Amino acid sequence: MAGQGGLRVTAKRQIRLKELASKLGLSPTTVSRALAGYSDVSAETRRRVEEAARTHGYVASRIGRMLVSGRTNIVGVLLPISAPSFMDDFLGQFLSGVADGLAGRGRDLFLAAVPRGQDDLTVLRHVVDGGHIDAVVINRVTHDDPRVRYLIERRFPFVAHGRLLDPPPAYPWFDTDGEAAFAGLVDRLHALGHREFALLGPSEPYSYAAFRRRGFESALAGHGIRLAPDRLPAVPVADRAAAIAAAQRLFALRPRPTAIIGMTDRLALAVMEAAQEAGLSIPGDLSVIGFDDVPIAAYARPPLSTFDQDIERSAAVIADMVVDVIEKGFDGVQPRLAEVRFVDRASHGPAPKPRKRAGSA
Repeated sequence: MAGQGGLRVTAKRQIRLKELASKLGLSPTTVSRALAGYSDVSAETRRRVEEAARTHGYVASRIGRMLVSGRTNIVGVLLPISAPSFMDDFLGQFLSGVADGLAGRGRDLFLAAVPRGQDDLTVLRHVVDGGHIDAVVINRVTHDDPRVRYLIERRFPFVAHGRLLDPPPAYPWFDTDGEAAFAGLVDRLHALGHREFALLGPSEPYSYAAFRRRGFESALAGHGIRLAPDRLPAVPVADRAAAIAAAQRLFALRPRPTAIIGMTDRLALAVMEAAQEAGLSIPGDLSVIGFDDVPIAAYARPPLSTFDQDIERSAAVIADMVVDVIEKGFDGVQPRLAEVRFVDRASHGPAPKPRKRAGSA
């Protein structure tokens, strides 16, 4: 094509699959399967093919790959957008980790939006039955999640980030051991002299909340402590105002809690905000602990003590698991329960000493 001044611009022709295969001395089928990440092609051959594809600028046709393999090489994650704040720090890190992990296995991430007026299961049925994806990652699992039940019945490849409370026969899931984490936390705080506890959790029926509460209450019972319901409030997890109001009600209890645990960092940070407004010193008057170790936790005043579940690394493991489910089936992938690490920062400490009454000796 001629441009100004007689300059001729020639479009570079895209190398074809057969030509790439010929340069490598391999069959087109082997090259195609290597680029698609099939496990029946050796790791060394896949490396050679991927390096040659980069060198020669070969880009596989998604449509062509679909016709050959019957797969889209796309993994979906549902993203509800009906809540006022549907994207938070945790979810952002989680999606980044899943996307990076899938890219390393030659797959792409597809976010399936759940618009207002529709539920997750309706959207899930649409993308699964429509052949839009090869597998799906289910996040924020609920007690008896209908999405998980549907996928098990459908035998469609998936990994659940979380567990059902009453699990069916084996299915692929990844979870962090919040039950053990919260049990250990109670023991840690009890050793610091705390006897007045409270737990702030989500009102949504997330299974992670049930496991964490189970560990919390079990450990308290071991120390002879049983909490009244007003010390176990639940609020919508994304409703900051509701969390602050719940914290204020906890401060009004007598005796006032000396340690309040948020089931997530977001809830714990709301407690800290309410405490500062009430003139309570952290950790002098009140210890506050969260869970997730989102980036802002380290920059709170004081920095929030919490649990690090290494969100992006966990998400990358989930990405590996879901690709393995695609390639090996349900029986080829074992569920995984990961430990979490306590991040010892400045928002917790020894229980405050009882204040002497005015006029007492």
